[in-house]
Amino acid sequence: MKESKMRRRRIRSCLGASILPDADDVRHYPEISWRSFQTDGTADKEMLLNALIRESQHEKASLRRTAAAYDARISEARLLTGTADGEVRLLKEKRKSLSDSLQKWAFDNFFVLNALGEEKSISAIFAAVGKVPPAGTGECAAPKLLQFAFRHGLRPLAMGEFWYGRSPDNEVREEGRFYPSCTGKCGPLLKFMLKGTDGDMPEAEKTYEAGTIYEDEAIIAADKPSGMLSVPGKDGSASLQELLETSYGKILPVHRLDMDTSGIIVYARTAEAQKNLRKQFEDREVDKTYLAELEIPDGWPHREGETGRISLPLSPDYLDRPRQKADTEAGREAVTEYRIISIKGNTASVELHPLTGRTHQLRVHAAHRDGLGAPIKGDRLYGGAASAPGLRLHAAAVRFRHPVSGKILCLKSRRKPF
Repeated sequence: MKESKMRRRRIRSCLGASILPDADDVRHYPEISWRSFQTDGTADKEMLLNALIRESQHEKASLRRTAAAYDARISEARLLTGTADGEVRLLKEKRKSLSDSLQKWAFDNFFVLNALGEEKSISAIFAAVGKVPPAGTGECAAPKLLQFAFRHGLRPLAMGEFWYGRSPDNEVREEGRFYPSCTGKCGPLLKFMLKGTDGDMPEAEKTYEAGTIYEDEAIIAADKPSGMLSVPGKDGSASLQELLETSYGKILPVHRLDMDTSGIIVYARTAEAQKNLRKQFEDREVDKTYLAELEIPDGWPHREGETGRISLPLSPDYLDRPRQKADTEAGREAVTEYRIISIKGNTASVELHPLTGRTHQLRVHAAHRDGLGAPIKGDRLYGGAASAPGLRLHAAAVRFRHPVSGKILCLKSRRKPF
C-alpha cells in the first residue's frame, strides 16, 4: 500500500508538470497502453488519473475493512483477558496489603536503645513525630553501631560517616568526604538513640543584631548572619524577619537565604511591594551576587579568572530532606554563572550568579561533579563540613527595580563575608 501511494504521487507530479511518467509506473495499470499514452496524450492521461483514483479508493476501503476486523478481534481478546486482569489487580492489592502489614509488624517489633537505657520501637519513634518509617529504616550503619554499643554497655565517643566508592550520578557524594546521616530514615531514629550522649547537649542560645542596609516606606534590606533563619520557622528558632519586626513593625518576605548562608536579604513593607518584588524574582529580573570559598581537590581542572555557566536541574531528595539532588529527568531548571577569583592552596574563592532560585542551588552546583566539583567550605550537607566551622557562602549584592519608584537599586552587604 505504501509503494502504490508513492507510485501515484510520482505519476501525479509528472502529469502536473507535463512530463511523461515512468513506464514501469504506468504498466501497473493494465487499462492504460503505454504506447498509446506516449502518442495520444489527453485521453490517456484522463484514463490514468481515473485509474489512480479507483486504486486509492479501493485501498482506503480495504484499510477500513482490515481495521474493523482487527478491532473486533481486539474486543474479543479484551473480553477473554478481562477476568484475568481483574484477578491480577486483586493479587497486586493483596500483595501490597500483606507487604505493608509485614513491614508494620517488623517496625512494631524492632526495638532500639539509647544512651539512657531507654528502649522504643521504630514505629513508636516515628509516630511521635507524625511519620511512618520508610522501608530499610534501622539498617543503616550508624543505628546498627549505636545499637551494638548500647547493648554491650559501651559509650560512643565520636562517630562520622564518609562515602566510599564511586560517586552516584544524582547525589553529591565524593569518596573520603564526610556526610550527615539521611533525615528520612535516620533522622527521627538517631534523635532518640543519641539521647544521653555528649552529642545530645543543646547549643547555647545565640544572640543576633539586625544589620539594616537600606530602609524606606516600601522595603527593608538587611544582612542576615549565618545560622539564622530568613523567616519564622516551626521550632521557634530566631529569624531575621522577627528581629527586624521588633524595630520596624510588620514586614513581608520576598525571597530567602538558606539558614547557613549569610548576607543581604530584602523584605517588603507593603503587600503591593511584596507582589512587585516577587514577580521580579520570578521573571529573573533580579541580579544576585554571591561569594564563596570552595574546598578544591588535587588536580582541580579550573583556573583563576575562569568564567562559565552551570546548568544542572535539581529536585528534592525526599528520603533525605532538605538535601537536593541532580535530576536530569524530573528536576527543575537550575542555572548558575561563575567566576573564579583566586586559588590559594586547597581553597578557591569564587563569585556566583544564580539565574534561577532553586533550594541549595549554589551548594549543589559547586559540589557536584557536573558543576565545579568542589564543595563550599563548611557545607555540612554536601561534603565540606570538615574544612570550616560554618558555611562559606555569602550573599554579597542584589540589584533590582524599586517597587514604587522604579529606580534601579544595587545594594551591597556590609558584613564581612567570612
